[in-house]
Amino acid sequence: MILLPSPAFRRRELMIGAATALAAAPVPVIAQETAPGRSAVIDVSNARNAPIPIAVPDMGGGPLGAAISGIIANDLGRSGLFRPLDRAAFIQGGPTDGGAPNFENWKPTGAQALVTGQAFDDGSQVRVEFRLWDVLPGNQIQGTAFTGPRGNWRKVAHIVADAIYQRLLGEKGYFDSKIVYVASQGPKDRRVRRLAIMDQDSENQRFLTDGSWLALSPRFHPSRDEVVFMSYQNNQPRVYTLNTSTGAQSPLGRFDNMTFSPRYSPDGGTVAMAASNMGGSDIVAVSGGSVRRLTSSGAIDVSPCFSPDGKRIVFASDRGGDQQIYVMGADGSSPRRISFGSGRYGTPVWSPRGDLIAFTRYAGDTSNFAIGVMRPDGAGERILADGWLVEGPTFAPNGRVLMFWRETRGDSRGNGFSARLYSIDVTGFNEQAVSTPTDATDPAWSALGV
Repeated sequence: MILLPSPAFRRRELMIGAATALAAAPVPVIAQETAPGRSAVIDVSNARNAPIPIAVPDMGGGPLGAAISGIIANDLGRSGLFRPLDRAAFIQGGPTDGGAPNFENWKPTGAQALVTGQAFDDGSQVRVEFRLWDVLPGNQIQGTAFTGPRGNWRKVAHIVADAIYQRLLGEKGYFDSKIVYVASQGPKDRRVRRLAIMDQDSENQRFLTDGSWLALSPRFHPSRDEVVFMSYQNNQPRVYTLNTSTGAQSPLGRFDNMTFSPRYSPDGGTVAMAASNMGGSDIVAVSGGSVRRLTSSGAIDVSPCFSPDGKRIVFASDRGGDQQIYVMGADGSSPRRISFGSGRYGTPVWSPRGDLIAFTRYAGDTSNFAIGVMRPDGAGERILADGWLVEGPTFAPNGRVLMFWRETRGDSRGNGFSARLYSIDVTGFNEQAVSTPTDATDPAWSALGV
Protein backbone atom coordinates (compact mmCIF):
# COMPACT_ATOMS: atom_id res chain seq x y z
CA MET A 1 0.00 0.00 0.00
CA ILE A 2 1.36 3.40 -0.96
CA LEU A 3 1.25 6.25 1.49
CA LEU A 4 0.28 9.35 -0.43
CA PRO A 5 2.00 12.74 -0.06
CA SER A 6 0.73 15.01 2.64
CA PRO A 7 0.65 18.80 2.52
CA ALA A 8 1.91 18.77 6.10
CA PHE A 9 5.59 18.71 5.17
CA ARG A 10 7.46 21.46 6.87
CA ARG A 11 10.82 23.02 6.20
CA ARG A 12 13.30 24.97 8.27
CA GLU A 13 16.58 26.45 7.10
CA LEU A 14 19.36 26.11 9.68
CA MET A 15 20.98 29.55 9.93
CA ILE A 16 24.19 28.47 11.58
CA GLY A 17 27.93 28.53 11.03
CA ALA A 18 29.94 25.58 9.80
CA ALA A 19 31.33 24.59 13.17
CA THR A 20 28.25 25.30 15.28
CA ALA A 21 26.29 22.40 16.73
CA LEU A 22 22.63 22.24 15.75
CA ALA A 23 20.33 23.16 18.57
CA ALA A 24 17.24 21.02 19.02
CA ALA A 25 14.17 22.86 17.79
CA PRO A 26 11.00 20.79 18.24
CA VAL A 27 8.72 23.72 17.38
CA PRO A 28 6.76 23.65 14.09
CA VAL A 29 9.06 24.70 11.29
CA ILE A 30 8.35 27.19 8.54
CA ALA A 31 10.01 28.10 5.27
CA GLN A 32 13.00 30.41 5.49
CA GLU A 33 15.75 31.29 3.06
CA THR A 34 19.24 30.07 3.81
CA ALA A 35 22.07 32.53 3.99
CA PRO A 36 24.10 32.33 0.76
CA GLY A 37 26.78 29.66 0.91
CA ARG A 38 30.42 30.33 0.16
CA SER A 39 30.74 27.63 -2.48
CA ALA A 40 30.00 28.36 -6.13
CA VAL A 41 27.25 26.47 -7.91
CA ILE A 42 28.75 23.81 -10.20
CA ASP A 43 27.97 24.12 -13.91
CA VAL A 44 25.66 21.32 -15.05
CA SER A 45 27.68 20.69 -18.22
CA ASN A 46 30.78 20.10 -16.10
CA ALA A 47 28.83 17.71 -13.87
CA ARG A 48 27.68 15.82 -16.96
CA ASN A 49 31.26 15.30 -18.11
CA ALA A 50 32.63 14.68 -14.63
CA PRO A 51 29.91 13.77 -12.09
CA ILE A 52 30.36 15.48 -8.72
CA PRO A 53 31.99 13.14 -6.17
CA ILE A 54 29.75 13.28 -3.12
CA ALA A 55 29.97 11.41 0.19
CA VAL A 56 26.67 10.42 1.81
CA PRO A 57 27.47 8.51 5.03
CA ASP A 58 24.69 7.15 7.23
CA MET A 59 22.83 9.82 9.13
CA GLY A 60 22.22 9.49 12.82
CA GLY A 61 18.96 7.94 13.91
CA GLY A 62 19.67 4.24 13.49
CA PRO A 63 18.08 2.27 10.63
CA LEU A 64 15.89 5.21 9.62
CA GLY A 65 18.87 7.53 9.20
CA ALA A 66 20.75 4.90 7.22
CA ALA A 67 17.75 4.27 4.95
CA ILE A 68 17.29 7.98 4.27
CA SER A 69 20.98 8.37 3.40
CA GLY A 70 20.68 5.44 0.99
CA ILE A 71 17.74 7.04 -0.81
CA ILE A 72 19.57 10.36 -1.10
CA ALA A 73 22.64 8.66 -2.58
CA ASN A 74 20.52 6.62 -4.99
CA ASP A 75 18.59 9.68 -6.22
CA LEU A 76 21.74 11.70 -6.82
CA GLY A 77 23.59 8.80 -8.44
CA ARG A 78 20.81 7.94 -10.90
CA SER A 79 20.77 11.52 -12.17
CA GLY A 80 24.18 10.91 -13.73
CA LEU A 81 25.39 14.28 -12.43
CA PHE A 82 26.69 12.99 -9.08
CA ARG A 83 29.01 10.13 -8.15
CA PRO A 84 28.19 8.89 -4.64
CA LEU A 85 31.40 7.49 -3.19
CA ASP A 86 31.81 3.92 -2.01
CA ARG A 87 31.40 3.88 1.74
CA ALA A 88 34.30 1.49 2.02
CA ALA A 89 36.54 4.48 1.25
CA PHE A 90 35.28 6.48 4.25
CA ILE A 91 37.83 6.89 7.02
CA GLN A 92 35.07 7.81 9.45
CA GLY A 93 31.31 8.16 9.45
CA GLY A 94 29.66 11.51 9.20
CA PRO A 95 29.02 13.35 12.48
CA THR A 96 25.50 12.48 13.58
CA ASP A 97 25.20 15.06 16.37
CA GLY A 98 24.90 18.14 14.16
CA GLY A 99 28.56 19.09 14.51
CA ALA A 100 31.15 19.83 11.86
CA PRO A 101 33.08 16.94 10.27
CA ASN A 102 36.82 16.48 10.40
CA PHE A 103 37.53 17.57 6.84
CA GLU A 104 41.05 16.13 6.86
CA ASN A 105 39.47 12.67 7.04
CA TRP A 106 37.24 13.40 4.04
CA LYS A 107 39.68 15.03 1.65
CA PRO A 108 41.52 11.75 0.84
CA THR A 109 38.23 10.21 -0.40
CA GLY A 110 38.11 12.69 -3.27
CA ALA A 111 34.71 14.00 -2.16
CA GLN A 112 33.87 17.52 -3.27
CA ALA A 113 30.67 17.55 -1.23
CA LEU A 114 29.62 15.80 1.98
CA VAL A 115 26.13 15.24 3.40
CA THR A 116 25.67 14.72 7.14
CA GLY A 117 22.67 14.78 9.40
CA GLN A 118 20.24 13.20 11.80
CA ALA A 119 16.81 11.58 11.50
CA PHE A 120 14.25 11.71 14.31
CA ASP A 121 11.09 9.61 14.64
CA ASP A 122 8.58 10.46 17.37
CA GLY A 123 6.07 7.83 16.25
CA SER A 124 3.91 10.19 14.19
CA GLN A 125 6.39 12.55 12.53
CA VAL A 126 9.79 12.16 10.92
CA ARG A 127 12.27 15.02 11.06
CA VAL A 128 15.46 15.09 9.02
CA GLU A 129 18.13 17.68 9.77
CA PHE A 130 20.89 17.67 7.18
CA ARG A 131 23.98 19.68 6.33
CA LEU A 132 25.76 20.01 3.02
CA TRP A 133 29.50 20.71 3.16
CA ASP A 134 32.12 21.84 0.65
CA VAL A 135 34.99 19.55 1.63
CA LEU A 136 38.11 21.34 0.33
CA PRO A 137 37.57 24.76 1.97
CA GLY A 138 35.66 23.18 4.86
CA ASN A 139 32.55 25.30 4.44
CA GLN A 140 28.94 24.53 5.25
CA ILE A 141 26.94 25.22 2.09
CA GLN A 142 23.48 24.57 3.47
CA GLY A 143 21.70 23.42 6.60
CA THR A 144 18.03 22.50 6.42
CA ALA A 145 15.44 20.51 8.36
CA PHE A 146 12.36 18.83 6.89
CA THR A 147 9.48 17.34 8.87
CA GLY A 148 6.64 15.17 7.58
CA PRO A 149 4.29 12.32 8.50
CA ARG A 150 6.08 9.15 9.57
CA GLY A 151 4.49 7.04 6.85
CA ASN A 152 6.00 9.31 4.19
CA TRP A 153 9.59 9.16 5.38
CA ARG A 154 10.76 8.23 1.86
CA LYS A 155 9.25 11.48 0.58
CA VAL A 156 11.30 13.42 3.13
CA ALA A 157 14.45 11.73 1.80
CA HIS A 158 13.56 12.70 -1.80
CA ILE A 159 12.99 16.31 -0.69
CA VAL A 160 16.46 16.38 0.89
CA ALA A 161 17.98 15.02 -2.34
CA ASP A 162 16.16 17.74 -4.30
CA ALA A 163 17.56 20.40 -1.97
CA ILE A 164 21.12 19.09 -2.49
CA TYR A 165 20.64 18.90 -6.26
CA GLN A 166 19.39 22.48 -6.42
CA ARG A 167 22.07 23.89 -4.13
CA LEU A 168 24.95 22.33 -6.06
CA LEU A 169 23.63 22.61 -9.62
CA GLY A 170 21.54 25.76 -9.47
CA GLU A 171 18.36 24.16 -10.86
CA LYS A 172 15.43 22.37 -9.25
CA GLY A 173 15.57 18.64 -8.68
CA TYR A 174 12.95 16.08 -9.66
CA PHE A 175 13.22 13.34 -7.04
CA ASP A 176 10.04 14.17 -5.09
CA SER A 177 7.81 13.17 -7.99
CA LYS A 178 5.78 10.24 -9.30
CA ILE A 179 5.28 8.30 -12.51
CA VAL A 180 1.96 7.00 -13.80
CA TYR A 181 2.11 4.42 -16.58
CA VAL A 182 0.28 1.57 -18.30
CA ALA A 183 1.18 -1.80 -16.76
CA SER A 184 0.74 -4.77 -19.12
CA GLN A 185 0.63 -8.50 -18.42
CA GLY A 186 -0.28 -11.64 -20.33
CA PRO A 187 0.25 -12.93 -23.89
CA LYS A 188 0.98 -10.25 -26.46
CA ASP A 189 -2.34 -10.78 -28.23
CA ARG A 190 -4.35 -10.75 -24.97
CA ARG A 191 -2.66 -8.16 -22.82
CA VAL A 192 -4.31 -6.90 -19.65
CA ARG A 193 -3.53 -3.21 -19.34
CA ARG A 194 -3.95 -1.38 -16.06
CA LEU A 195 -2.92 2.03 -14.86
CA ALA A 196 -0.14 1.95 -12.27
CA ILE A 197 1.66 4.57 -10.22
CA MET A 198 5.07 4.67 -8.50
CA ASP A 199 7.61 7.06 -7.04
CA GLN A 200 10.22 8.21 -9.55
CA ASP A 201 12.73 5.75 -8.04
CA SER A 202 10.36 2.81 -8.77
CA GLU A 203 9.27 2.41 -5.15
CA ASN A 204 5.70 2.37 -3.81
CA GLN A 205 4.29 0.61 -6.86
CA ARG A 206 0.52 0.09 -6.99
CA PHE A 207 -2.26 -0.35 -9.54
CA LEU A 208 -4.90 2.32 -10.06
CA THR A 209 -7.30 0.26 -12.21
CA ASP A 210 -8.17 -3.43 -12.04
CA GLY A 211 -7.77 -4.34 -15.71
CA SER A 212 -11.46 -4.95 -16.37
CA TRP A 213 -11.25 -2.38 -19.16
CA LEU A 214 -8.39 -1.25 -21.35
CA ALA A 215 -6.76 1.93 -19.97
CA LEU A 216 -4.37 4.15 -21.92
CA SER A 217 -2.52 7.52 -21.93
CA PRO A 218 -2.66 8.57 -18.26
CA ARG A 219 -1.60 12.15 -17.48
CA PHE A 220 -1.21 13.87 -14.10
CA HIS A 221 -3.11 16.86 -12.82
CA PRO A 222 -0.53 19.59 -12.06
CA SER A 223 -1.45 19.96 -8.38
CA ARG A 224 -3.96 17.30 -7.29
CA ASP A 225 -3.96 13.54 -6.68
CA GLU A 226 -5.67 13.04 -10.00
CA VAL A 227 -4.97 11.68 -13.46
CA VAL A 228 -6.86 11.93 -16.72
CA PHE A 229 -6.78 8.94 -19.09
CA MET A 230 -8.58 7.06 -21.85
CA SER A 231 -10.66 4.04 -20.89
CA TYR A 232 -12.70 1.53 -22.88
CA GLN A 233 -15.12 1.13 -19.96
CA ASN A 234 -18.38 -0.44 -21.14
CA ASN A 235 -16.78 -0.65 -24.59
CA GLN A 236 -17.10 3.11 -25.00
CA PRO A 237 -13.67 4.69 -25.55
CA ARG A 238 -13.66 8.01 -23.78
CA VAL A 239 -11.62 10.16 -21.42
CA TYR A 240 -12.04 9.80 -17.65
CA THR A 241 -10.58 11.45 -14.57
CA LEU A 242 -9.39 9.28 -11.68
CA ASN A 243 -8.64 10.30 -8.10
CA THR A 244 -5.43 8.45 -7.18
CA SER A 245 -6.30 8.57 -3.46
CA THR A 246 -9.86 7.26 -3.56
CA GLY A 247 -9.97 5.49 -6.95
CA ALA A 248 -13.12 7.41 -7.94
CA GLN A 249 -13.56 7.75 -11.72
CA SER A 250 -15.83 9.92 -13.84
CA PRO A 251 -16.13 10.58 -17.59
CA LEU A 252 -14.92 13.94 -18.82
CA GLY A 253 -17.65 15.64 -20.84
CA ARG A 254 -20.44 14.19 -22.96
CA PHE A 255 -19.37 13.13 -26.45
CA ASP A 256 -21.09 10.92 -28.99
CA ASN A 257 -17.80 9.62 -30.39
CA MET A 258 -14.40 8.57 -29.11
CA THR A 259 -12.30 10.95 -26.99
CA PHE A 260 -8.61 10.27 -26.34
CA SER A 261 -5.04 11.62 -25.75
CA PRO A 262 -5.95 14.03 -22.91
CA ARG A 263 -3.69 16.44 -21.07
CA TYR A 264 -4.24 19.10 -18.38
CA SER A 265 -3.47 22.79 -18.78
CA PRO A 266 -0.74 24.14 -16.45
CA ASP A 267 -3.34 25.55 -14.05
CA GLY A 268 -5.33 22.29 -14.07
CA GLY A 269 -8.55 24.05 -15.08
CA THR A 270 -8.74 22.73 -18.64
CA VAL A 271 -8.21 19.40 -20.36
CA ALA A 272 -7.21 19.45 -24.02
CA MET A 273 -7.88 16.19 -25.87
CA ALA A 274 -8.81 14.70 -29.23
CA ALA A 275 -12.40 13.95 -30.20
CA SER A 276 -13.17 11.80 -33.23
CA ASN A 277 -15.26 13.42 -35.92
CA MET A 278 -16.37 12.03 -39.31
CA GLY A 279 -13.28 9.87 -39.84
CA GLY A 280 -10.89 12.42 -38.42
CA SER A 281 -10.39 14.00 -35.02
CA ASP A 282 -10.29 17.52 -33.63
CA ILE A 283 -8.56 19.04 -30.63
CA VAL A 284 -11.10 20.20 -28.04
CA ALA A 285 -10.74 21.94 -24.68
CA VAL A 286 -12.98 20.94 -21.76
CA SER A 287 -13.30 23.34 -18.84
CA GLY A 288 -15.99 23.51 -16.17
CA GLY A 289 -18.41 21.46 -18.23
CA SER A 290 -18.03 23.58 -21.36
CA VAL A 291 -16.38 22.34 -24.56
CA ARG A 292 -14.48 24.47 -27.06
CA ARG A 293 -13.41 23.05 -30.42
CA LEU A 294 -9.88 24.26 -31.17
CA THR A 295 -9.28 22.62 -34.56
CA SER A 296 -11.53 21.67 -37.46
CA SER A 297 -9.08 20.73 -40.20
CA GLY A 298 -10.90 17.62 -41.35
CA ALA A 299 -7.68 15.71 -40.65
CA ILE A 300 -6.53 13.63 -37.67
CA ASP A 301 -5.43 16.11 -34.97
CA VAL A 302 -4.22 14.38 -31.79
CA SER A 303 -1.92 14.53 -28.74
CA PRO A 304 -2.31 18.14 -27.58
CA CYS A 305 0.04 19.48 -24.91
CA PHE A 306 0.06 22.97 -23.40
CA SER A 307 3.14 25.16 -23.13
CA PRO A 308 4.16 25.87 -19.50
CA ASP A 309 2.64 29.36 -19.65
CA GLY A 310 -0.63 27.94 -21.02
CA LYS A 311 -0.59 30.24 -24.05
CA ARG A 312 0.18 27.68 -26.76
CA ILE A 313 -0.58 24.06 -27.61
CA VAL A 314 1.61 21.61 -29.50
CA PHE A 315 -0.14 18.73 -31.27
CA ALA A 316 0.27 16.14 -34.01
CA SER A 317 -1.71 16.26 -37.26
CA ASP A 318 -1.74 14.68 -40.71
CA ARG A 319 -3.39 17.73 -42.28
CA GLY A 320 -0.39 18.12 -44.60
CA GLY A 321 -0.37 14.47 -45.67
CA ASP A 322 2.03 12.82 -43.22
CA GLN A 323 1.70 13.16 -39.47
CA GLN A 324 3.75 16.15 -38.27
CA ILE A 325 3.98 18.45 -35.26
CA TYR A 326 2.17 21.78 -35.14
CA VAL A 327 1.98 24.63 -32.64
CA MET A 328 -1.06 26.89 -32.23
CA GLY A 329 -2.45 29.38 -29.74
CA ALA A 330 -4.31 27.90 -26.78
CA ASP A 331 -7.50 29.21 -28.41
CA GLY A 332 -6.75 27.30 -31.63
CA SER A 333 -5.40 30.31 -33.50
CA SER A 334 -2.52 30.43 -36.00
CA PRO A 335 -1.51 26.75 -36.28
CA ARG A 336 1.88 26.25 -37.92
CA ARG A 337 4.00 23.23 -38.66
CA ILE A 338 7.35 22.96 -36.85
CA SER A 339 8.66 19.46 -37.79
CA PHE A 340 10.44 19.08 -41.13
CA GLY A 341 12.82 16.15 -40.66
CA SER A 342 12.70 12.82 -42.44
CA GLY A 343 9.77 10.71 -41.27
CA ARG A 344 6.55 11.17 -39.33
CA TYR A 345 6.26 12.78 -35.91
CA GLY A 346 3.96 12.15 -32.96
CA THR A 347 3.42 12.30 -29.18
CA PRO A 348 4.74 15.86 -28.73
CA VAL A 349 5.19 17.12 -25.17
CA TRP A 350 6.35 20.52 -24.00
CA SER A 351 9.20 20.78 -21.48
CA PRO A 352 8.28 22.35 -18.12
CA ARG A 353 11.05 24.86 -18.85
CA GLY A 354 9.40 25.86 -22.11
CA ASP A 355 12.64 25.52 -24.07
CA LEU A 356 12.08 22.14 -25.76
CA ILE A 357 9.42 19.93 -27.28
CA ALA A 358 10.02 16.18 -27.12
CA PHE A 359 8.58 13.85 -29.75
CA THR A 360 8.53 10.38 -31.26
CA ARG A 361 9.79 10.17 -34.84
CA TYR A 362 9.24 7.13 -37.04
CA ALA A 363 10.25 6.40 -40.60
CA GLY A 364 8.24 3.81 -42.47
CA ASP A 365 8.04 0.97 -39.97
CA THR A 366 8.82 -0.07 -36.40
CA SER A 367 12.48 -0.68 -37.21
CA ASN A 368 13.28 3.03 -37.17
CA PHE A 369 11.70 4.78 -34.19
CA ALA A 370 13.41 7.57 -32.28
CA ILE A 371 12.88 9.87 -29.31
CA GLY A 372 14.09 13.41 -29.86
CA VAL A 373 13.74 17.05 -28.88
CA MET A 374 13.49 20.32 -30.79
CA ARG A 375 12.96 23.94 -29.90
CA PRO A 376 9.37 25.28 -30.03
CA ASP A 377 10.06 26.84 -33.42
CA GLY A 378 11.27 23.48 -34.79
CA ALA A 379 14.96 24.36 -34.81
CA GLY A 380 17.74 22.36 -33.19
CA GLU A 381 16.24 18.88 -33.62
CA ARG A 382 18.27 16.22 -31.77
CA ILE A 383 17.69 12.47 -31.48
CA LEU A 384 18.29 11.11 -27.96
CA ALA A 385 17.37 7.43 -28.33
CA ASP A 386 16.34 5.13 -31.16
CA GLY A 387 15.50 1.48 -31.72
CA TRP A 388 13.05 -1.05 -33.02
CA LEU A 389 10.19 0.66 -31.16
CA VAL A 390 10.69 3.57 -28.78
CA GLU A 391 7.84 5.94 -28.04
CA GLY A 392 6.00 8.24 -25.67
CA PRO A 393 8.41 10.76 -24.05
CA THR A 394 7.55 12.59 -20.84
CA PHE A 395 9.59 15.26 -19.06
CA ALA A 396 10.70 15.27 -15.43
CA PRO A 397 9.30 18.32 -13.59
CA ASN A 398 12.61 20.19 -13.93
CA GLY A 399 12.89 19.53 -17.68
CA ARG A 400 16.31 17.88 -17.26
CA VAL A 401 15.31 14.21 -17.81
CA LEU A 402 13.00 12.37 -20.21
CA MET A 403 11.29 9.03 -19.67
CA PHE A 404 9.95 6.89 -22.52
CA TRP A 405 9.17 3.24 -23.32
CA ARG A 406 11.03 0.74 -25.44
CA GLU A 407 9.74 -2.52 -26.88
CA THR A 408 11.84 -5.54 -27.83
CA ARG A 409 10.94 -7.67 -30.82
CA GLY A 410 9.26 -11.01 -30.12
CA ASP A 411 8.72 -14.03 -32.33
CA SER A 412 5.45 -14.88 -34.10
CA ARG A 413 3.99 -16.11 -30.80
CA GLY A 414 5.18 -13.10 -28.84
CA ASN A 415 8.02 -14.94 -27.10
CA GLY A 416 10.85 -12.61 -26.20
CA PHE A 417 8.60 -9.57 -26.34
CA SER A 418 8.87 -6.98 -23.58
CA ALA A 419 8.04 -3.32 -23.05
CA ARG A 420 10.02 -1.35 -20.48
CA LEU A 421 10.48 2.22 -19.31
CA TYR A 422 13.76 4.11 -19.72
CA SER A 423 15.05 7.50 -18.63
CA ILE A 424 17.62 9.70 -20.34
CA ASP A 425 19.10 13.15 -19.83
CA VAL A 426 17.92 15.76 -22.35
CA THR A 427 21.48 16.00 -23.65
CA GLY A 428 21.36 12.32 -24.64
CA PHE A 429 23.50 10.74 -21.93
CA ASN A 430 22.75 8.52 -18.94
CA GLU A 431 20.10 6.24 -20.48
CA GLN A 432 18.88 3.86 -17.77
CA ALA A 433 16.20 1.20 -17.44
CA VAL A 434 13.42 1.99 -14.97
CA SER A 435 12.30 -0.94 -12.82
CA THR A 436 8.63 -1.99 -12.91
CA PRO A 437 7.06 -5.30 -11.81
CA THR A 438 5.30 -5.77 -15.18
CA ASP A 439 5.79 -4.63 -18.73
CA ALA A 440 5.27 -0.88 -18.86
CA THR A 441 4.38 1.72 -21.48
CA ASP A 442 3.12 5.29 -21.84
CA PRO A 443 4.72 6.93 -18.77
CA ALA A 444 3.79 10.39 -17.51
CA TRP A 445 5.77 12.35 -14.94
CA SER A 446 4.05 14.31 -12.17
CA ALA A 447 4.89 17.82 -11.09
CA LEU A 448 7.34 18.21 -8.21
CA GLY A 449 5.73 17.40 -4.87
CA VAL A 450 2.52 15.92 -6.31
